[in-house]
Amino acid sequence: MKGKNSAGFLVLIISIILIPFLVTNDYYLGVLIFTAFNCLASIGLCLLMGYAGQISIGHGAFVAIGAYTSGILTAKFAWSPWIAMLCGVLLVIVIAFCLGIPALRLKGHYLAMATLGFASIVHIVAVAAVDLTGGPSGLVNIPRLDFFGYVLNSDKQYFYFSWSVVALGVYIAFNLINSRVGRGLQAIHGSEDAAASLGINITSYKVQVFILSAVFASVSGSLYAYYMNYIDPGPFDVSYSVLLVTMVAVGGLHNIWGALIGAIFLSLLPEFLSFLSDYLQLLGIEYQPDYDTLVYGGILLTIMLFLPEGIFVSLVNAIGFVKASMKKLAGKKFSGGSAGREQ
Repeated sequence: MKGKNSAGFLVLIISIILIPFLVTNDYYLGVLIFTAFNCLASIGLCLLMGYAGQISIGHGAFVAIGAYTSGILTAKFAWSPWIAMLCGVLLVIVIAFCLGIPALRLKGHYLAMATLGFASIVHIVAVAAVDLTGGPSGLVNIPRLDFFGYVLNSDKQYFYFSWSVVALGVYIAFNLINSRVGRGLQAIHGSEDAAASLGINITSYKVQVFILSAVFASVSGSLYAYYMNYIDPGPFDVSYSVLLVTMVAVGGLHNIWGALIGAIFLSLLPEFLSFLSDYLQLLGIEYQPDYDTLVYGGILLTIMLFLPEGIFVSLVNAIGFVKASMKKLAGKKFSGGSAGREQ
């Protein structure tokens, strides 16, 4: 990790350390913990979509697999949460490998439809396999994570742990991007034919990044299960997969920081809209809860139309424009002062 990315990573670490001292309400800490889960899954999806150019609308399925594997092994068979999480990762690796080899030969919307179908199958299994998953009623008695007997009971402890995992994910992602494999993925995104002419094994690279992105999603699901101590199929339907894609697209497809910002923005947006509705009601303005969906969709549509490169790139460009304008202004003042002194 070099240059501005190192500075950004340092800001992330400092923010993780300071936020629990600034946000003391357990509800809002819980919202930030869920945001961390979304960030982790979005980072993996950004590697697949933004750097390898492969569209997946089924990553919610890998989150579900990680969550259910951890939940079933701990709640029904009393396995260690860490062993169960590892098993979830291994299962996802096998599934992603078996799915990735045929699916990643497809391109464009065909690949998207294949992954969408996979997400639908996983959700149907979660609902129908009642004896294993608990079905619509869900799976209960999932334990919390512990470190050598020290259980993460408080939201503050889980906040630090979950966001530390996010920071580790960011570090891994940037190191991958700056490696030979990362440069190969970017070449594939640019042109598969050109990448193949340079000797890059396109299928191998695409399958590898697909597996890695699925691992990120699986860990996110396991962390979700251990935090909630309960899971049901509802949060893992197809709409969640679409939401993950939206988070990456809104933040910025071609940058890990963009995926992080997009996940944070869309995770916190519903809470802001809820707060706004309460505030308007206090002012005597009737605000129906159904309006949240309308406002939410309008904000997303505005971002996609007017900020097509995502929030992060647009923010960077805006900062660059302000800096350039200030330099020009300072240069004019300096030249004007020099001319006055010469006269």
